[in-house]
Amino acid sequence: MANTTAVAKVDQFKGLLNNQTIRAQLKNSLKENAGAFMSSMIDLYASDATLQQCDPEKVALECIKAASLKLPINKALGFAYVVPFKGVPTFMIGYKGLVQLAQRTGQYRTINADAVYEGELAGGDKLTGEIDLTGEKVSDKVVGYFAYIALINGFEKTLYMTKAEVEEWAKRYSPSYNSNYSPWKTEFDKMAQKTVIRRLISTYGAMSMEMQNVIAEDDSEAKVNREIASNANVIEIDATELKKEEPAQIQQPEETIPNPGF
Repeated sequence: MANTTAVAKVDQFKGLLNNQTIRAQLKNSLKENAGAFMSSMIDLYASDATLQQCDPEKVALECIKAASLKLPINKALGFAYVVPFKGVPTFMIGYKGLVQLAQRTGQYRTINADAVYEGELAGGDKLTGEIDLTGEKVSDKVVGYFAYIALINGFEKTLYMTKAEVEEWAKRYSPSYNSNYSPWKTEFDKMAQKTVIRRLISTYGAMSMEMQNVIAEDDSEAKVNREIASNANVIEIDATELKKEEPAQIQQPEETIPNPGF
């Protein structure tokens, strides 16, 4: 019976994708690749029983957000995700997607983020934010994550967070952190790298309007407002559980005096 219900839901979702408005939006964003993206939408929906509990039209609209950014929604690729949060489908950009958008600005010479293993961190300069990773790895235990950017104008900046700091950040600011379907549960390293890259770029990097909009959309407050609007007078929402994410600060690096306390 459950399988029959799932098949019916998937068939309903497929029918929804025949809507001329949805097809036109995908065609405008992806041109000849619209059909392939539509197939990936069906695959995503068919493989996620929890997404099937959400309003299928809202699932489609969240997928279209990824299409408008020309980012694939295949979970394994790590560019973008559509995950359920308290019955509401939510678009989330992934680490690779954030890097992709940064690259499109044409302002970056280097963008890098990675895990730091026990023994590798030999020290750091609190004044400049630079870290010393010349230590020798002694185990496979991840102790932190770093992000590094270098712009074509010569500006460079690094950010390091311990694994405990990343976990605390995710618990505090990510609405989906405790969901079993959250990429924080299935792709922790990628989400941690996204966190350090996001914080670094939003504070010191060059951002296009497209990136600014994505980071604003990624804020927890935006998700709270969407959920309230979607479920007003339908379900009780505990907004106190969700805290606003650190707002993006848009600065021009060459005119910025780095904050020693960052």
